[in-house]
Amino acid sequence: MPVAKNREVRTGKPNPVDIHVGSRVRLRRTLLGFSQEKLGEAVGLTFQQIQKYERGANRIGASRLFALSRVLDVPVSFFFEEMPSEISGKGGRGAAGLADRQQEEFSADPLAKRETLELVRAYYRIKEPTVRKRLFDLAKSLANVGES
Repeated sequence: MPVAKNREVRTGKPNPVDIHVGSRVRLRRTLLGFSQEKLGEAVGLTFQQIQKYERGANRIGASRLFALSRVLDVPVSFFFEEMPSEISGKGGRGAAGLADRQQEEFSADPLAKRETLELVRAYYRIKEPTVRKRLFDLAKSLANVGES
């Protein structure tokens, strides 16, 4: 039986777009200091559902994405920003027969790592602007040490 041209082929793996959108939800939630439970309560979901969204295991519908954007105080477009070009053209709709081509492994955004988020939170907890600026300058100079 032929596969419809615009029909999505189910592979059992999360769609890379859903993974990216979920990682952006997690990024914003953690930057605001919300727990999964707190975010879930704000949009009428369980924390388990938020976990599934953040992993990309469940696709976020348009109305839910809109609700999340309001609670997280970002435009809906925020969830699609910084999407790698190799997945931005693959919205889950493709012609049949293209799946036999080798696909690149999806790598998580380094900005979504827990270490990065904790560093950003700690940075913004520094009350004195001059100390924050000096730390920022130090980090930049340390990052450039090997590039000289």
